[in-house]
Amino acid sequence: MVCRINCATITGVDVLPVIVETDICNGLPSFDMVGLLSSDIKESRERVRTAIKNSGFMILPKRITINFSPGNIRKTGTYFDLPIAVSILKALEILQCDVEGKMFVGELSLDGRVVSVNGILPIVLHGLENGIKECFVPKANVNECSFVEGIKVIGVENLNELVMMLTTGKYEPIHKVKINSQSEYAGKDFKYIKGQVQGRKGAEIAAAGMHNLLLVGPPGTGKTAIAKALPTILSRMSKEEIIEISKIQSIAGILEEGLVTKRPFRSPHHTTTVTALTGGGINPKPGEMTLAHGGVLYMDEFPEFSRAVMETLRQPLEDRKIVVSRANGTYSFPADFVLMASMNPCRCGYYPDRNKCNCTENDVKKYLEKVSGPILDRMDLCVHMNPVSFMEIKSDKEQESSEEIRKRVDLAAAIQRERYKYENFNYNSQLQGEFIEKYCALDRKEEKLIKDVYEKMNLSVRAYEKILKVARTIADLKGKNKISTEDLAEAISFKTIESVG
Repeated sequence: MVCRINCATITGVDVLPVIVETDICNGLPSFDMVGLLSSDIKESRERVRTAIKNSGFMILPKRITINFSPGNIRKTGTYFDLPIAVSILKALEILQCDVEGKMFVGELSLDGRVVSVNGILPIVLHGLENGIKECFVPKANVNECSFVEGIKVIGVENLNELVMMLTTGKYEPIHKVKINSQSEYAGKDFKYIKGQVQGRKGAEIAAAGMHNLLLVGPPGTGKTAIAKALPTILSRMSKEEIIEISKIQSIAGILEEGLVTKRPFRSPHHTTTVTALTGGGINPKPGEMTLAHGGVLYMDEFPEFSRAVMETLRQPLEDRKIVVSRANGTYSFPADFVLMASMNPCRCGYYPDRNKCNCTENDVKKYLEKVSGPILDRMDLCVHMNPVSFMEIKSDKEQESSEEIRKRVDLAAAIQRERYKYENFNYNSQLQGEFIEKYCALDRKEEKLIKDVYEKMNLSVRAYEKILKVARTIADLKGKNKISTEDLAEAISFKTIESVG
């Protein structure tokens, strides 16, 4: 008798359907598994056999063959333990129930307990899209699936409980909850940041339009403070963004209780590797750029990152995805994030203050050249941070709080979502090609201004387009339909990276 059980495998961040087929027949006792399997699935042979035995069921000394179909897709993950066990029990006729329309996902311990695994959320959503009616998952994983409508998700503690559920047909699906996108990010509040009007404004524009931001200035000017405060003003996520980011974190194994309701903020150390940034391994997993998808990737001390790491950013910043090639296939990871970087103007950090800086002009040039032109060209906003004066530190003037700034950011984000509701993007930073001309149209006066700046500053086409996109965001923050001369001039003031050195 051949038994077929529905399951799925994760490749990168994509989920593919897998059928676990089991045949048990007379012959020399054996337990064989075929179907292009990774080592962690091959190891499940002993886990499953022992879990079944310790759950009180007997596997007769027969020839057991398990096939994972389709055979041309590499399968990875310990979540195949449960479907393997169910298929064996079904083939042995210990389970008499109908398993059509059911999916099983979970790892087994040696005593038969069903252990939590990574990637439950995307697998359940995949099951929903492919007509699965019921999905049995580890009880420890049920919270991340609690919002999914249209499919019954049942939490299972051990193999005995699962057999009882399937035999009697008595089980309760988990309690459904609604997605809440109103969670606040606990970070440094902007009201505690003294001075730095330009830095605060740059952060607000970056948050509103999801623009890349570079902060340049000596130590102690508030670069890190603004970076830590940025998550507190990022716009609230849509339902689609919450689901997408939750799926990524589920696969990476960093999803906390329930769903993600705060935009990601990743801050890798400057010693990080290319693989850690892009994702990789024999079976590629999401890297820092993918984990920052929908949020912020903050790179402090930017020039201290290796040249290879910095240059790795070039393609993802344009394509908003990462393609990783391995011998067993090509994997695509989403990487649509805000790059926020901070750096000193020289190695000692104090240029151009000659009372503190001993760097020669050549030293300064060499230090700034660590960040290549193509990377600088991909930064939408550049803010030069000057030291905060004593008067600013002691000022009693109350600074705007993160809550007040976020209200403007949320309104600007809502304007963008409404404007682009018929497009396949949501934010001004995602405008490309003909969409820039369509949504960033200028009048004659503004056209002349950008033409003069383009020729005088010898801008690239990319820099020109980024100025227009930033100007569009500035206008959105003011609630205006058209880009004014003031909006365009302000956007230009944030693109003067050439004056860093």
